[in-house]
Amino acid sequence: MHGRGGQGVVTAAEMLSVAAFLEGRHAQAFPSFGSERTGAPVVAFCRISDTEIRLREPIMEPDCLIVQDPTLFKAIDVFGGLRPRGYLLLNTNRSFADLHIDNVAANLPAGHAVEVAASEVAMKHVRRPLPNAALLGAFAALTGLVHLDSVQKAIEQTFAGKIGAANVAAALEAYTIVAARSSADATV
Repeated sequence: MHGRGGQGVVTAAEMLSVAAFLEGRHAQAFPSFGSERTGAPVVAFCRISDTEIRLREPIMEPDCLIVQDPTLFKAIDVFGGLRPRGYLLLNTNRSFADLHIDNVAANLPAGHAVEVAASEVAMKHVRRPLPNAALLGAFAALTGLVHLDSVQKAIEQTFAGKIGAANVAAALEAYTIVAARSSADATV
């Protein structure tokens, strides 16, 4: 997961690991920081496995990539190591072509790359442009690696009360957006 400090990148990785754990799987989440300040590039990793995880190093060849901030494309190589059959989830209201990364999306299998305006969804529900929970809902719809109900429970364990409910609503809306797009692509 790539983003900027203050966007909830580390929290997103932790919630994803909790969602996997709730499904009886092994999971670990850990961040990698450069300069620790708001707005600085942040990378967080999440491993999910059906067997015990003994590795503790950064993931150099991810199966899935979540990009919370497309401005990072100009700062770092966020696509480095993404596996050929990997998944790409991008927080944006622009197309891959508008961002000049349509070649990256085109090299992935059909249906493995999707844009979702997660910050806009978050503004609607959470009243802040924090895309992390919305992106987890979108991730569940895109990959099927975790179930939506597990994502919802992980969010509720992380955020209490109204904040938790608002983040769950954002995750549900993003899930619905990506699931509808996947269904439409399957019928074409």
